[in-house]
Amino acid sequence: MSIVVRAYMPSDTEALRGIWNKVVEDGRAFPQMQGLSTEEAASFFAGQSYTGTAVEEEMGEVVGLYILHPNNVGRCGHIANASYAVRTDMRGKHVGEYLVRDCLAQGKRLGFRILQFNAVVASNLPAQKPYEKPGFVKLGTIPGGFLVNYPQLKLRASVVFPPHLSCLQRCLIHRWL
Repeated sequence: MSIVVRAYMPSDTEALRGIWNKVVEDGRAFPQMQGLSTEEAASFFAGQSYTGTAVEEEMGEVVGLYILHPNNVGRCGHIANASYAVRTDMRGKHVGEYLVRDCLAQGKRLGFRILQFNAVVASNLPAQKPYEKPGFVKLGTIPGGFLVNYPQLKLRASVVFPPHLSCLQRCLIHRWL
């Protein structure tokens, strides 16, 4: 299996929308409550600072994505936030690792100094592995920080990951906090 992560192209919209909406529908990871229409998806993916598309080269199919954007504005605009989604049949095959590595490189290229994840659902352990490998650290857990759809609407804890785009930033984050 050969995964390449490249910049979003408008022709990716339907594949990315399908992957994104499946995660939203499952209700265990993203904060959105409803999926995206085709028009909303095109605007959403094109409107990010960067949208990465993971393609499995042998199949020639889109297998995952990430979105990268500022976590806030002004004096906090140097802090990025990202979300990742992997096609259901490709989960557990390290696609997330490719996405995270590319996201770190693109974030640095775009001038972000810190990459922070605001709400990684604590019970979503497979999603946490790609963050831990490159050195992300958990800042804490917010009990009841995420409303999970399954099997009923239940509050689950969310984990805050404030990682780095370089070792220096990671050290500064620890010192700052």
